[in-house]
Amino acid sequence: MFDVEADRIRSHHAELLAHGAPRPAGRCAFLDADEACRIYADRPYVCRTQGLPLRWIEESEESDRDAPEVRELRDICPLNDAGPPIEALAPEECWTIGPMEERLARLQIAGGGGVRRTLLRDLFAAR
Repeated sequence: MFDVEADRIRSHHAELLAHGAPRPAGRCAFLDADEACRIYADRPYVCRTQGLPLRWIEESEESDRDAPEVRELRDICPLNDAGPPIEALAPEECWTIGPMEERLARLQIAGGGGVRRTLLRDLFAAR
């Protein structure tokens, strides 16, 4: 996650980070024993998009003769098998990757943080 998101978690969950422990590797660091998120209201962007049908636009590099090829790609967690196929969804029914990440990066850069990222697990004092 971006450091700007980590700062929010640090400020709202100092007690948990100082005295709690992350879940074991391979599990979300912030899940409790009942698999509920311990920071739900302040969860980072990556968590907020989990399970959503995702779409993004890729542009190939321009060759000497051709204009760049623009194509839409989509993905969804394989555990979300209910509902229509992802290909059948209208673009507005998918979360478009890119715009929000750019806004977060701009916030972070404006705050003097560069484009560093923080791992969720690294927020805990006891790792």
